[in-house]
Amino acid sequence: MGRGAELVEAERGINFYRKETYMHRFFVPQLYNETMTIEGVDARHISKVLRMQPGAQLQLVSDDGVSALAEITAIDSECVTVHCVEKLAESHEPAVRLILAQGLAKGEKMEFIIQKAVEMGAYSVVPVAMEHSVVRLDGAKAAKKVERWQKIAESAAKQSKRDIIPEVQPVQTMAQMLAANDCAVKIIAYECEDKKSLKAALKEAQATGALTDLLLIIGPEGGISEAELDAARAAGAVPVSLGRRILRAETAGLVAISAIFYETGDLGD
Repeated sequence: MGRGAELVEAERGINFYRKETYMHRFFVPQLYNETMTIEGVDARHISKVLRMQPGAQLQLVSDDGVSALAEITAIDSECVTVHCVEKLAESHEPAVRLILAQGLAKGEKMEFIIQKAVEMGAYSVVPVAMEHSVVRLDGAKAAKKVERWQKIAESAAKQSKRDIIPEVQPVQTMAQMLAANDCAVKIIAYECEDKKSLKAALKEAQATGALTDLLLIIGPEGGISEAELDAARAAGAVPVSLGRRILRAETAGLVAISAIFYETGDLGD
């Protein structure tokens, strides 16, 4: 067999491997049962887009948090009936429950931030209307945005095989967000902080055993105001530096999430 043929065979083997090992995951708003149904948009996706047939397997997560391997027994465009053949014990969730409070960013940046934060393991995302936010959302416009962001979170949760669909909370002010979140550890990334690093703050929290849930506050394009910093401090948040370089609004949170999960062991030993 020539070198070209070997490469073709190798590529065919890789593609076959990927096809066999990748399995689509769906969230089903029902309590776990051996027989379950998938309806609506997901049913149409399974039947019309994926073109799956009876006998095909998929993963599902029930409303009570049970992940399972399931086999399709009946299918049409509105309803897919499955039989659960095996409960999956492996968890895909981080040990630390991380809530990202993100200052409203303009354009498609919020969509990007939410998508990637969910993929990386954030438990929830809170869009925060801060003093220096360019974007202004209220009433029906805010609700419509949150609805879209929630769909993006759901899609990202499916793609990354999360065990939950992280909630995108309603748009809040800084005061509302601080009052509503009672995480044991609160961290605010502040570009003028030069005394404490994120790593140092995490080490201190780990030493006290408090690092079970964490509120991460990230500013918008214009940064965090002095008044917002003072309010965060008063609520127990620790200002930290994310390094010697100034990061963009859509970069800072993702860098911080990566560092947090690295320090807490979620990315492996």
